Amino acid sequence: MRDGETIPLPFKIGAALALAVLLVPVLIVVLTGLNAGDYLTFPPQGLSLRWIGAFLTSPTFVPAYLFSFKLAFVTTLIATLIGTAAALWLTRTTSALGPILRTLFVLPLVLPGVVLGLALYVFFSTSGIGLARSFTGLLIGHVIVTTPLVIATVSAALVDFNRSLEEAARSLGASPLAAFRSVTLPIIRPGISAGALFAFIVSFGQFEVTLFLASPDTQPLPIAIYTSLRYRFEPTAAAAGIFAILLVIASTILTSRLVNFRRLFGGR
Repeated sequence: MRDGETIPLPFKIGAALALAVLLVPVLIVVLTGLNAGDYLTFPPQGLSLRWIGAFLTSPTFVPAYLFSFKLAFVTTLIATLIGTAAALWLTRTTSALGPILRTLFVLPLVLPGVVLGLALYVFFSTSGIGLARSFTGLLIGHVIVTTPLVIATVSAALVDFNRSLEEAARSLGASPLAAFRSVTLPIIRPGISAGALFAFIVSFGQFEVTLFLASPDTQPLPIAIYTSLRYRFEPTAAAAGIFAILLVIASTILTSRLVNFRRLFGGR
């Protein structure tokens, strides 16, 4: 859209409806978690911090929340490294394997989570490698799900990348690693940051794959919420959802601040 042009009314209405679809469920979770009643109902029977306190003192939800945070953090680190390297190779390779590998990397986004989780569980259980119902197996499942997100965002950042900048750095005596660190990395850093953020959010809230691969001793937050709703139907589960929403918001703000801060200082 050119400068000075106004946005057509249908687009404004569509954007408002899309925003409502995204925000209304969040609002419902927040109000339900602040419910003063004894059961998970909407609209709430008054507002209270009763269930917030119940979450903070829960012997089930707090460990599950911390475990999900640790799992998402480790997943993000691994998926960001693998996804960035894969995106660099896929966008620059001339090999015939490029399109094939690109399709394979996208498959975890296309396959239903139940199918992927079941496939990984069967493989880990029958292969004899001992990863079924283990933290390592769960971590592998989350990395498989989140790596395509990093590949997509970093690949988008590399679309208009001018490789002559790297060649100029190499001609001035920089090593390949130094050229990547001083030239390529600052340019694609926003794509890497966005991919890492998506990976963290998806891993923290991943349910289908987690349902098949999590062990009874290491229960992530989505499974703890699911179990609570099956047997108790208390607003504590919604209170846990509030803290999950706050974590996502904090991660988004932090990532945005870091990217803007680096841009302010020339990407250094």
